[in-house]
Amino acid sequence: MTVINSEQILIETGSVPQVHQLIGGVWGPSDNGQWLPVENPARRTTIAYIPESGESDVNRAVDAAAEAFKSWGVLPPRERGRLLMAIGDKIAEHQEEIARLVASETGNALRTQARGEVASSADVFRFYGEAAFQQKGETFPFGENLLSYTVREPLGVVGGIVPWNAPVILSTMKIAMALITGNTLVLKTAELAPLGVLKLAELANDILPAGVLNVLTGTGQDVGGPMCRHPKIAKLTFTGSTGVGKEILAAAADRVVPVTLELGGKSPAIVFPDSDDLSAVQGVIAAMRFTRQGQSCTAGSRLYLHRDIFDSFLEKLTAELAKLKIGDPLDEASDMGAIVSGKQYDTVIRYINGALDQGGRLVTGGIERPVDGDGYFVAPTVISGAGEDWAVTREEVFGPVLVVIPWDNEDEVIEAANNSHYGLAGYVFSKDISTAIRTANRLEVGWVQINRGGGQLPGMSYGGNKQSGLGREYSIEGALESFTNVKNITIAI
Repeated sequence: MTVINSEQILIETGSVPQVHQLIGGVWGPSDNGQWLPVENPARRTTIAYIPESGESDVNRAVDAAAEAFKSWGVLPPRERGRLLMAIGDKIAEHQEEIARLVASETGNALRTQARGEVASSADVFRFYGEAAFQQKGETFPFGENLLSYTVREPLGVVGGIVPWNAPVILSTMKIAMALITGNTLVLKTAELAPLGVLKLAELANDILPAGVLNVLTGTGQDVGGPMCRHPKIAKLTFTGSTGVGKEILAAAADRVVPVTLELGGKSPAIVFPDSDDLSAVQGVIAAMRFTRQGQSCTAGSRLYLHRDIFDSFLEKLTAELAKLKIGDPLDEASDMGAIVSGKQYDTVIRYINGALDQGGRLVTGGIERPVDGDGYFVAPTVISGAGEDWAVTREEVFGPVLVVIPWDNEDEVIEAANNSHYGLAGYVFSKDISTAIRTANRLEVGWVQINRGGGQLPGMSYGGNKQSGLGREYSIEGALESFTNVKNITIAI
């Protein structure tokens, strides 16, 4: 059964479809019958309506997940793994359809971002499905008359909340990690970008038992809040802003519920003088996530360039950024798409204006619209001369805005890079591997890349330090630590 008519959404006819949410294996509207619009930010048109759910919907979803847990939690891991691999294969079959939905709702370009995101989602399901047998315990040699061993057990119902910037892959992580370890899941989509996730849920629902995966739509206040406070939720996993993460942590602490938080970042990229070349420039562009409009928590948005190469590197960087084509995300020629919403667009423009008003120098980009039309487009923007204490330098802009800072002394640049309450990602570019590793070791972040600016791969241990989060994603070890309890059993023989 087709739940989401992607063709109708993508054609954007005069009749805007209503897309339902998933509770207990059944698709339907919210209990209150209210709807929220989903906008295509590149065209500023409403492409769908989603349920504006509330606490009663949360209660129904949690009850459905709790009932499903009774059988799902005792299913052999190899059986859960087989189902997850089937979901991965199904996503791969529908990759183009999901990718076009993601491009339409997020503003992320189809060719450079959305297709890769969906392909990665299929890989993640397959990775966790194949790794199902890793849920092993330990034995302890206390003597021939005493047997002591541990087992890992699922927690129960997991509550997950995902943001809008990479909705399908971030939902996939929470679904795969929760389900492979024997938990059931209630997932809240981002109200700005729910359609790709709902299509994924449609495919998964055809494979999974009813109630194992439940997907709700609505606001953080009306859905996220009740979910975090629900007495049957045994675990919370959240990706989003640090501010909201603190609120979720407080709610979890009130009930002593385990939490995984993947929060904000203001990640440094350090370029040494031996890396004044096109390879490093491309790495910086990738690390900054310019082809996702800088809308990534791992964006390397503080670029520390050695003074000896400052001008020449910036010249190369500016030339390469000028080659990026900005346009409709569904256009195959587009390298960059649109900012996700009018509110976020205004935020990005405010940061740029604030930096320029304080005396920053605009190297390239700025507030002028780079293409015709009403979409929320911002050109790749590079600002020099910004102070370490300026908002554009210290705060997460979540837009295509890169601050570039010269440096001379290695100790001083590392101190500056670490001078942040964030600690998510870091990037180092140097041809000397000893220098690169020494720098990586000294960065106070959870994920460092050397001479690479790409994204995470299944199996990596990914997560933040300081106010960038708690727990790790992508790795099997992270799933086991975050989504299972360890039980010790001791037997006198």
